Amino acid sequence: MFYLSFELVLVFCESVHRYNMLLQYKSLIIRNVTAADSDILAKWWNDGKVMAHAGFPNGLGITAVKIAEDLKRDSDIKGRRLIIENDGTPIGEMSYSNKGDNIAEIGIKICDFSKQEKGFGKILLSLFITELFSMGYEKIILDTNLNNTRAQHVYEQLGLKKVRTNIDAWKDQLGVSQSSVDYELNNGELISFL
Repeated sequence: MFYLSFELVLVFCESVHRYNMLLQYKSLIIRNVTAADSDILAKWWNDGKVMAHAGFPNGLGITAVKIAEDLKRDSDIKGRRLIIENDGTPIGEMSYSNKGDNIAEIGIKICDFSKQEKGFGKILLSLFITELFSMGYEKIILDTNLNNTRAQHVYEQLGLKKVRTNIDAWKDQLGVSQSSVDYELNNGELISFL
């Protein structure tokens, strides 16, 4: 039997409406990032193995203090960064960015390599995308490195459509040309794994 729980909380702080995303499926949780997460984000973001697919094989070289400052700019209007937990332990991150016209751009990274290839990505993305559609977004977009075939397989299983391949579109931190693939998904097209 599957356990599925969605909890949405509205918090008012300093007269600013704040959406607190808290999604749970069994032992997996997606929640808003807090300043307390800055240390784990710094650990992940400074790890070249974690960040290589994003073009930073040497890591970002960013401090937890800088990350905590940057997190203050997250907002319901612009977008938010989120933490993924498994059994109460952070294992990765997600994000969404409001691109206008009811379009959200998303990202996901399972940073704990021991938690990859366990089917979590499909479940987490199913939870996350379902929630974004319920928030009023009508289209989800994302991109991934052309070499990240594992991610492409997951996205296509979820119903995302490949719309473009961008060959040698950018250079990574070492100056190596990289290519990417753009995906999109319209409301009603998600193949959920919940």
